[in-house]
Amino acid sequence: MPELPEVAGLRAFLEAKLRGAAVAKVQITSFAVLKTADPPYSALEGRTVVGVQRFGKFLALDTAGVHFVFHLAKAGWLRYTENPSPAPLRLGSSPIAARVAFSAPGSAVSDGGPAKMAFDLTEAGSKKSLAVYVVRDPQEVPGIASLGPDPLTPDFTREVFEGILAASQQIKGLLRSQSVVAGIGNAYSDEILHAARISPFAIAKTLDGGSRDRLFAAIGSVLGEAVDSAVGKVPGELKDGKRSAMRVHGRTGQPCPVCGDTVHEVSFADTALQYCPNCQTNGKILADRRTSRFLK
Repeated sequence: MPELPEVAGLRAFLEAKLRGAAVAKVQITSFAVLKTADPPYSALEGRTVVGVQRFGKFLALDTAGVHFVFHLAKAGWLRYTENPSPAPLRLGSSPIAARVAFSAPGSAVSDGGPAKMAFDLTEAGSKKSLAVYVVRDPQEVPGIASLGPDPLTPDFTREVFEGILAASQQIKGLLRSQSVVAGIGNAYSDEILHAARISPFAIAKTLDGGSRDRLFAAIGSVLGEAVDSAVGKVPGELKDGKRSAMRVHGRTGQPCPVCGDTVHEVSFADTALQYCPNCQTNGKILADRRTSRFLK
């Protein structure tokens, strides 16, 4: 699943490519993906992109009054081209759920000719969760309206952080809750907790002062470094860049780059986490929890 750093990279890429471009055509090939009806998605056509915003894991194309908002979910991705096919898409005929085509920046749709660029929203697998919203204000999207503070903004103060840690909840699940902290998912919560040397099963409110200091610092450093790495990459490079930078997430059985101990995994019904026993749990191997409801 794309998380805050990859979505930040996509935002920067789309901002550079699309600001000033006019929306030439919007095609929705999976009506299940479209979560709104008013305004219609055709209302975007002919409007000029004035900016691209990120809200947690959501991206929003701002066309000065109408916003095209999307969330890539677990298996979604964005595919960009500067040579889009003029052929119309067929409903349900490919992994493409939506396509948005644009004129060149500075030219109007009425100038005629084929679209100069486009992006497709694609989704793999049978479980479809990718979501598109066409709204007048991004705050009309329920998932955006309910977001917690963004950890890379000035709003994420130490006071706000301490309020978050007052919860009687396992820290891994707390970090992943979008209503608590916006943008952190399974991968970066693993990386943050490893950097902070904290067990994923630690209860937030029981963390001591040193653990709190390390966790607050790790949130900023892990996400900040990942964003710095992601910004400037084209969409096709973001996934590999994310995987190559991970220290424990997705590296079960490999040596921890900090201490050399073996990275272990805890599996659940539909996800898994990775951690280093030596760095995070005083050498204790955590039990597998495939039947647990944790993190569902």
